Parts: sequence; structure tokens; C-alpha cells
Amino acid sequence: MIKIGLISDTHNYLDPQIKEYFSDRDEIWHAGDFGNILIAEELQEIAPVIGVYGNIDGQDIRGVYPLHQRFQKEGIDVWITHIGGIPGRYCIPIKEEIGSNPPDLFICGHSHILKIARDQSLNKMLYMNPGAAGKQGFQVYRTVVRFSIHAGTIKDVEVINLGKLGQKV
Repeated sequence: MIKIGLISDTHNYLDPQIKEYFSDRDEIWHAGDFGNILIAEELQEIAPVIGVYGNIDGQDIRGVYPLHQRFQKEGIDVWITHIGGIPGRYCIPIKEEIGSNPPDLFICGHSHILKIARDQSLNKMLYMNPGAAGKQGFQVYRTVVRFSIHAGTIKDVEVINLGKLGQKV
């Protein structure tokens, strides 16, 4: 079994609560818009990071993290990218591949909108967008997600509310 902390859209801000919430995680997955490499380095101090760059990320992040990550973890085919769309309306650059070769778990960020759903049209693929953990954007709440993967099963999915945007921690 592997425990995952899922985060996105930190935009140069790592909430101090992340260390506590992700302290028991085996890996942290970041779905882009780190903001700068210091965020990635802080996360690496908690657990190993698998990430992708987002549209606001500069060369410091792009030199370390790719646009897409597709890999197997505990029997689950995972695809992480930053701009992915939503179930039924995936972005054009990935729509064809996701339609012909859907992963078991598709993760993206960018929208700042927390959404976890099964895409029934794509072999019940699980879609996850952890929302935004940073202080920039229009989201009402800053959120991250925790879950586990064991023997081909995604379980113990938990949304963590870090507080309202603009609320002091």
C-alpha cells in the first residue's frame, strides 16, 4: 500500500498545515503551478514528489518536472497533467489519448476547482482535481487530497480544507 498526498496550484505558497497533513504520506503528487522550485524542495523534505509543470511555472520547475507524468503505481495506471479539462470535456491536446487509452486515475489542476468523480464514459476512470492550495485564485476554499492505493484499488480518499482563501493561518 502507498499513501499519497495530492496538491496543486500552490502559486509560490506552501501552507504550513501541509507538513502535518502529508507527514504520513509515502509520496506527494503535485499537479502543476508550483510557482517556484522552493515549493518543490519544501515538499521533498516531507516525502518524494512526483509532479508536472503548470502554465505559470518557469524554467526552474520545467527543468525538473515534465508536462505529463504517466506511470503505474500499485496496479493503477496514473496520468498527471496540469491542464486536463473535466469529465466529458477534456482539453484538445489530450482528448484523443484519454479517449483511446484512458488511465485508471487521471489527475489535473489548473481550474482551482476541487472535483473527484468517475467518468462513466471512460471505463469508470477516476478523475481527481485537488483544487488549489495556494493563496491566488478565485476558489473559496484552499484544498488538498489524501488517498491510498493498494493492489489496484484507490481508497481512503479524503479532502482536506486548508481554510478560506484570504483567511490567515
